[in-house]
Amino acid sequence: MLSKIILGVFISFSLFHSLVICQGSVQRQSHASSKTCNINNNFYAGPNKKIENLLLDVKKQLSNIQKDLNILPQNGDGDTQVIKKNCAELYNIGHKTSGVYKINPDGKGAFLVYCDQKTAGGGWTVIQKRMDGSVNFYLGWDDYKNGFGNLSSEFWLGLDKIHRLTLSDWNKLRVDLRDEDGTKVHAEYELFAVASEKNNYKLSLGSYSGTGGDGLTYHNGMTFTTKDKDSDAHKENCALKHSGAWWYKGCAYSNLNGLYHVGVHSTNPVYDGIFWSNWKGIYNSITHAAMKIKPVKF
Repeated sequence: MLSKIILGVFISFSLFHSLVICQGSVQRQSHASSKTCNINNNFYAGPNKKIENLLLDVKKQLSNIQKDLNILPQNGDGDTQVIKKNCAELYNIGHKTSGVYKINPDGKGAFLVYCDQKTAGGGWTVIQKRMDGSVNFYLGWDDYKNGFGNLSSEFWLGLDKIHRLTLSDWNKLRVDLRDEDGTKVHAEYELFAVASEKNNYKLSLGSYSGTGGDGLTYHNGMTFTTKDKDSDAHKENCALKHSGAWWYKGCAYSNLNGLYHVGVHSTNPVYDGIFWSNWKGIYNSITHAAMKIKPVKF
């Protein structure tokens, strides 16, 4: 991408240089009633037409360069960033503003992520976020494999990307939760890893600490289940039962990819909201949730 932009700048400069030379030539030959100018074998009828077309070419080149610059990942100060393995490495080289960055954890291809550079020392790569119900999370295997949503609001990063992130470094997990009253709690796990698709994205967790209760250790060692691929330990598909997708067992102590409700939403056996049972129970839906990881050694 950067090489294309540099080439575009060079072409635009060349066109502008040709314009200056040609215009000077026309001025020197102003005694003639009609002159032509040869630029890269393109002939124009006279000076006005010639200059007009050159200016259009320069304008077009500059417009294309601006489009390329607009899609380059930016840091919080608007400068083009260096691509690193994760948000922690970006933090360490001075990118301390939260926002969207491009990373490449294993050299196998870069992708965009949201970096939380403020919470608990920064350096967090956010892998999941719920905040307003704007994105449908009741989706199938391919969606959870590849990721979906909007990095600036609600999203699931994608199991393939999460696997790549946790394969390249030893990571810890932080889960930030908030209810409808604004009360905030968190849970941290000293190890977090997700296996490959071949192993159905099996979850590996370390020990818990935090203020929100342990809603995830129950799921340790489980594979991922969606509504169209059942790999949980229950006789039924837990994703169908709880309208989500998760490392269900039989079935759930947490369900952060469930349906978006606000507060208490059900008293029947089908608890399908966003819950963390050891904090608010299974029928009190959490309004804000975010899962984020960073290297243990950060």
